[in-house]
Amino acid sequence: MHTLAVDIGNSNIVVALYRGDHQLQLFRYSSLEVQPETFYSHGLQELLLEWRVHPTDIQRVAISSVVPPLTDVLASGAESIFGFAPLVMGPELYARLPFRVPKPYEIGSDIVANAIAIYHKYGRDCIVVDFGTALTFSIVSYPAGIEGVTIAPGINTAIKALAGNTAQLPEADISLPDSVIGKDTQHAIQAGVLHGYVGLTTHLIKAIQAELSSTHHVIATGGMANLLPLSPTVDTIDKSLTLDGIRLACKYA
Repeated sequence: MHTLAVDIGNSNIVVALYRGDHQLQLFRYSSLEVQPETFYSHGLQELLLEWRVHPTDIQRVAISSVVPPLTDVLASGAESIFGFAPLVMGPELYARLPFRVPKPYEIGSDIVANAIAIYHKYGRDCIVVDFGTALTFSIVSYPAGIEGVTIAPGINTAIKALAGNTAQLPEADISLPDSVIGKDTQHAIQAGVLHGYVGLTTHLIKAIQAELSSTHHVIATGGMANLLPLSPTVDTIDKSLTLDGIRLACKYA
């Protein structure tokens, strides 16, 4: 059985092709302003052609979106190709999950997707650190569900905000420098933001662990999950966690 898992984020749209529980293909592109439905349907068709997959080979499509204007138009584009409506993660689905989802009309579907993956792949208490446009720390107890979330600006968001709100600071490349003492402007920004996020991330993980009654396994995910030196605070890096959770959401459709 082939499944398409689509993760619509504020910075990127990621499309993954699965056969069973094995990820075969992955494609990531920037989230643009909302385009016509044909833009997304043609894009999906081109991906399938490149992957040598016929639309009739796709039995399931699941979408997680934190960008509401993109959700319906991309879902409609997918339906026009496959002939069936994709599963769009939301409160109706959350009510069927075997664990608690707090604030179902408020919580991000990516956070729920991560919790689904934790439930099925790890089966243990976890803290999920998701490096996206926002940096989120989700506390997931097994089998109870999502206990709470902590949110900070993501690394790229912080760098863009620094450049956008100052007159003379440029937008720096996202690269971790060896030294925390900047030798030029770009190095100074990289040192402050990236090394600063090592401190932010490790501090919040330790503070969260201190408030919990048991030690939780810490999993990092997202596009920048392996950018920062976070060992031994982070136990596992699982960059496919969110997409795996989106795929697994089909179990509850």
